[in-house]
Formats: sequence, C-alpha cells, structure tokens
Amino acid sequence: MNRLSTSWGAYDLTRFPEDPRDPLRAWSAADAYLLRHLAGETEGTEAEGKPVDLSGTVAVVGDRWGALTTALAEHGPTLITDSFLAREAARANVARAGFAPDAVRLSTTCDAPPSRIDVLLVRVPKSLALLEDQLHRLAPALHAGTVVVGTGMVTEIHTSTLDLFERIIGPTRTSLARQKARLIFSTPDPDPEHGPSPSPWPRSYVLDDDSGAGAGLTAVNHAGVFCAERLDIGTRFLLQHLPTGKGAAHIVDLGCGNGVLGTAAAVADPEATVTFIDESYPAMASAEATFRANAADSTRAEFIAGDALATVPAGSVDLVLNNPPFHTHQATSGATAWRMFSGARAALRPGGELWVVGNRHLDYHVKLRKLFGNSQVVAGNPKFVILRAVKRDR
Repeated sequence: MNRLSTSWGAYDLTRFPEDPRDPLRAWSAADAYLLRHLAGETEGTEAEGKPVDLSGTVAVVGDRWGALTTALAEHGPTLITDSFLAREAARANVARAGFAPDAVRLSTTCDAPPSRIDVLLVRVPKSLALLEDQLHRLAPALHAGTVVVGTGMVTEIHTSTLDLFERIIGPTRTSLARQKARLIFSTPDPDPEHGPSPSPWPRSYVLDDDSGAGAGLTAVNHAGVFCAERLDIGTRFLLQHLPTGKGAAHIVDLGCGNGVLGTAAAVADPEATVTFIDESYPAMASAEATFRANAADSTRAEFIAGDALATVPAGSVDLVLNNPPFHTHQATSGATAWRMFSGARAALRPGGELWVVGNRHLDYHVKLRKLFGNSQVVAGNPKFVILRAVKRDR
C-alpha cells in the first residue's frame, strides 16, 4: 500500500489483486501531475493558480489503479476502463477512502459513454488503437467548453499520440515535463467539418493456412487487444500443436485475447463447453465476436471478464489453454503467470491438463514443476516453448 497526497486529501492506494509483496506503486507521477493541474498548483499550465471547475460531468478514462478516480470521488466522476483489474482496484480504493459505493460510476470501454462530458481526463494507454477508439467514442459527448486533459509519462506520449488528440478532438498542445510526466491539452473543435467520425474498430482478419487448428478462422479484434492487426506468433505456435480429440468436456481459454485458441478448440470439439477468460473488456468482446463468427451453434461457451480463474469452480475443468502475458503496463512481472498457473491447478480435475506457450527465457517450466510436480515440453522453436502440466492427486 502506498499513499498519494493531493489537494483533496491523502489516500492509501493498492493495486488489484492486493499483494503485500507487490513492489509496484498504484499511482504514477503522471497521475500526480494531472491532479496538481486540476487543483491549479502547477506552473506554466492553463490552470496555474486557478483550479479546474469540476462541478459538471467528469469522465476519467484509463485510470490504471483508481488513483485519479479516488482523489476526485467527491465530484462523482465516471471511470471508463478497459481493465477488470483496474476497475476492481478503483472500487477498493474508493471504498478505503471512505466514499459510498455509488460515489463514482464504474464503466467499461465497451459501455455507452456519458451523453455529455464537461471535463475529460485521459490517462494515455499503451495501445494507440485503444486511445483512438476511445477518443472517437467520447468525442460526440464533448462541447466547446469541455476541458480535455491527457496525462502520461514522457515515454508514453509520442507525436502519434498528439496527432490522435488533434485529429479527433481539436487543437492540441503539451505541457512542460515534470518528473518525467507530461500533460496534453486539447480544445474541442466546434467546426462541424471537424465533427466526430466513427471509430475504425473492431477489425477482423482470416487466419492463414500456417495457423494449425486455427486455419481459416475469422479473428475479430476490438481496439486494445494484443496483436489486433495479426495473429501473434506465440498463439500461432500453440495452434499448430493444439491438443484436440481428447474428449475434454470443459475447456478454458485463459487470458483469451481475441479468443482464437478457445474458438479453434470449440470447432475441433463441438461437444465441449468452452470458457473464455480475460481481464480486458475489449478482449472479452473480441473473443465472443470471434466465437460467434466461427463456432457451430451447438457449441457451448461462456465469457468471463475477471481475475484469472477466480470464479471457475474447483475441479471442474479438463483442459486449460494459456498464453500468459508477462507485462503489466510498462512493468515486466511474473505475478500474472503465477496467478494463472495456480488458478489452473485449482480449477482442473485430477488428470486435467494445462497447456502453456511462452518465450523460452521466461522459464515457465520451473513454476509448473513447483505447482504441479511435473512439466513436459510438447514442442519448441528458437523463441517459444509449449509446456504441458498434468494435475495429479497428491
């Protein structure tokens, strides 16, 4: 837990799920810079000495762990997030700060945005596509008087970032850098010719013949989904060795992204129930669209936005397919993979199998042997390895 001091108060903040061993902070210099600007405490910005009026409708987009939402909770902001983990962190941090559950509105990037926004605050995401989609979706709610401020670390704000604000919102400039963070100021353009245009997302592509069990499938991708323009090479490698014909009654595509692994498994085993799980709301929308575009009507599926396998009953799964991420925003971490592997062992029936694809240097076999007592290399190439772990009674 770490404390963020602001003009509105000091708040103890945590990431989600809470882990006392987690060394990563639940807020950044970019969050603190934006809050100082809103309070009129920053030099050389539009609000120098003059707080931003927060009495209207305030929308906070992409708040990583709820720091902005918590600090501004007394103004009743709407949080718009693509992440289940960020949403739950915001919920917990707002409650810890002593606010009622309905003090803020928790929304996702797949929900309809507010009809009118007077102050729009944007935490610049890693994905330029996600930023593009969200600005397109939010632009119709802006008016000539809307205050639009973006924030991010200097390594996250590029010319392409500013070009999106300029093209979709209106005239854009940046602040000076403070503690390696920067602010973005955009003025909504009232010119009808500049008016809002539709988002180019979602997009789709057809998997080629080199995609193993996925060949010929249509992959649908919402903005912000990993490798939305093409099939990532790790998933391609697992598709080329996908376990099929095992008679698995319940298959889980864990960290499913656009859902091509689970969809390929569903097409190969149409009697199986397939559960798609990801902490990303755009990923879940993509997985469901991919499944509906390819799978037979008789194939059963469920789609869960959540933290790994936390909501899946213990001992109910026959096969888990997993291509785990090893980044949390800009930070490299093995915590997510460990949580996925631990959850998989709990969810699997005795004799059930976890199949994992990952970069060789990540040494996932060490984690699997510690959890399962076994780990077998199914296939490998110079970059990736596919591992199989079987749940055994101990």
